[in-house]
Amino acid sequence: MSRFRVIPPAETRLTRQEMYDIVRSPVITEKATTASEHNQVIFRVALDATKREVKAAVEGLFDVKVDAVNTIRVEGKTKRFRGQPGRRSDYKKAIVTLAEGSRIDVTTGI
Repeated sequence: MSRFRVIPPAETRLTRQEMYDIVRSPVITEKATTASEHNQVIFRVALDATKREVKAAVEGLFDVKVDAVNTIRVEGKTKRFRGQPGRRSDYKKAIVTLAEGSRIDVTTGI
């Protein structure tokens, strides 16, 4: 269950702080920059965020129109650090497809 307010599906209203809690950071990789050619932006988001919440947060923070949101839950790897086994944290990525004419420049701040 999401830790954010439950709103009927017709409309998702979030406070500015909840928007920042949902959208953690942009993903800046080679694959993410090639996705930007197809009008897509990739963000790291909260593990318990839904697609509707991600859409409302991106539209509210960046003043753009979002067509679709796809989410991917990435499980953390088990790695070794100084001979000791450790585990990276799980995280969630959201691939946000923007409407035609909308654009987000992730290299600049909000």
